[in-house]
Amino acid sequence: MSSYFSEHDCEPLASGQTPDHFLHFARLIATGGYWELVGLQYSDLFGEKPPPPTSKAVIESLKTSYIKEGEKGQCAVCLKAYEAAEECKHLPCTHYFHSSCVLPWLNKTNSCPMCRYEMKTDDTVYEEYRQRQKSEAGRKAQLSVLHESMFS
Repeated sequence: MSSYFSEHDCEPLASGQTPDHFLHFARLIATGGYWELVGLQYSDLFGEKPPPPTSKAVIESLKTSYIKEGEKGQCAVCLKAYEAAEECKHLPCTHYFHSSCVLPWLNKTNSCPMCRYEMKTDDTVYEEYRQRQKSEAGRKAQLSVLHESMFS
């Protein structure tokens, strides 16, 4: 049977050491989704740190295609016109880009270069933050519908 500390990936306090209450409070705010209640945004908690990279599983699952002869358009990342037989990756938002352009982009951030559609990341804290934002937006929409149905 493993100990509490090994299960939670932490260590017990040393003799005479006091707990860091600020750190515990920050973890509660971050993991509990309470930042909206205290008026915080992701950047307030994590500084100007950009969103994490796209999940490796999402990158591996992207559809690959090749540009057909006569197909018009240009890659929005490098701004070069597509040429026949060039390899492209299709994002879930239906935009596609040169594989050599979009893969480095997705390894730095989790959004489409054109429409900013956000894809899943491997960062659990960021994913929980996004889920809380989505839940809060859904709750506000439901309250608005309820309000409209009561007063119209």
